[in-house]
Amino acid sequence: MRNVEQVSSVKSELLDIFMSMEVAEHQQRQKSAALRNLRARRGIELHNEFKRLEQDLADLDDDLIQ
Repeated sequence: MRNVEQVSSVKSELLDIFMSMEVAEHQQRQKSAALRNLRARRGIELHNEFKRLEQDLADLDDDLIQ
């Protein structure tokens, strides 16, 4: 009976450890995905800002020529 309790206890502890590892890995994947999305969003915003600046400069050149 004592051996069964010990085995059950060890199984339960191993399952808890495994589940904790799974949760930690999931949280790390979520953080990595959020960081990738943030970098992509900032890259898009920077690209759009450069396009606006180029257009503003082109408009300024047009105004100066006229």
